[in-house]
Amino acid sequence: MKQRQVAVRRNGSNRGVGNSSVASGVRYAECQKNHAANIGGYAVDGCREFMASGEEGTTGALTCAACGCHRNFHRRQVETQEVVCDSSCV
Repeated sequence: MKQRQVAVRRNGSNRGVGNSSVASGVRYAECQKNHAANIGGYAVDGCREFMASGEEGTTGALTCAACGCHRNFHRRQVETQEVVCDSSCV
């Protein structure tokens, strides 16, 4: 059985350890839509995380079920993981 070592890349540097590949995922966090922008203020609704209203591939997948905002108003977090294999991995 092959063993793999998983390391999280934090600073983007590759330290020359065997073969590696990078897998990334995107997560949408709290809503940052300013609901009081038209009156010169700042107020957010408190939505903590994006939850899709519909299935992937539909227009509902871009609308948050909790706050009703578009996915672009939510803070985007890119999570990357680097899979590192020594020279014996193929």
